[in-house]
Amino acid sequence: MRKFMIVIDDTPECTNALRFAARRAAKTGGGVVMLYVIRPEEFQHWIGVAEVMRAEAREVAEERLTNLAEEVKALSGVLPEFVIREGDPRDEVITYIKEDPEIGVLVLGASVSGDGPGPLVSALAGRMAGALPVPVTVVPGSMSLERIDAVC
Repeated sequence: MRKFMIVIDDTPECTNALRFAARRAAKTGGGVVMLYVIRPEEFQHWIGVAEVMRAEAREVAEERLTNLAEEVKALSGVLPEFVIREGDPRDEVITYIKEDPEIGVLVLGASVSGDGPGPLVSALAGRMAGALPVPVTVVPGSMSLERIDAVC
């Protein structure tokens, strides 16, 4: 089964990527993988505090993924897989895609701000695109949900 992978974060463009991946999975009989990357904390010398912060970040990630899973299920009929990693999002995306041979497409949402498409899109669809073993679909952040449905 081909899986559509999306990177979950708190950006508005994440909604567009999520909808596109869910709709394409429904149309093609594919799956959805939602990757949430927790960035490591800068102050690691207070181990006890760092562990509490790590646990809290994991709770936030699990809650976000659980809430979005309901939306994916409603849009596609597919129950998505959850993946939570810690590290640099670019590195974790590449690593996970290489680990799961069923990942067929990476779906990213482009930012609507005038500062470019966003750091993840710039890196993975630009500088690091050659390191990816799968195609990347970039969904414009300004694209309406109705338009996404129409093109899927």
